[in-house]
Amino acid sequence: MKSLTLTAMGAVLLGACSRTDTYESNVDEAIAVENTTNGMTAGTTTSTIDAAFITEAMQGDNAEVAIGRLAQAQGTSQKVKDFGRLLVDDHGSHKEELKTLAATAGVTVTDEPSADGKANLEKLKALSGVEFDKQFKSMMIEDHTKDIAKYETQTASSDEQTAALAQKTLPILRKHLDAAKAL
Repeated sequence: MKSLTLTAMGAVLLGACSRTDTYESNVDEAIAVENTTNGMTAGTTTSTIDAAFITEAMQGDNAEVAIGRLAQAQGTSQKVKDFGRLLVDDHGSHKEELKTLAATAGVTVTDEPSADGKANLEKLKALSGVEFDKQFKSMMIEDHTKDIAKYETQTASSDEQTAALAQKTLPILRKHLDAAKAL
């Protein structure tokens, strides 16, 4: 009887050990699958990409490109027209960088301008001559001042990819602000 009880206890203990090993193995496999799914290899970490920043930046670029094209067409002074071309070129290039980052992060690329950008575009479409140039200058100073503040904040983000992009973009935004002030 004692040997039967010891044998039964041994089987229970072995079964428990085997279930623990299986559990730990399953947990390790689940972590490996999760890490692989997130584009990581086991044992590495990465920050979550700031999808809201990427989307907002794309919308801002879309607005700047549209307003830049309008400035090229409706601007009175050559400085306004040249600044419009600069906006189209720089914000168009920035959007391409954002598209690449968006693809990496699984963020949907948008061709829509921001709400503020749409409103500014509509206001500018209704203007012509010197009034257009004056309002364009004012909008670009205000817009680039806000953008610089947003990008400065983003440089401190835990998302290393958008923080690096923000750091890289700040000198361009500052150049745009200076150019807008000089109009």
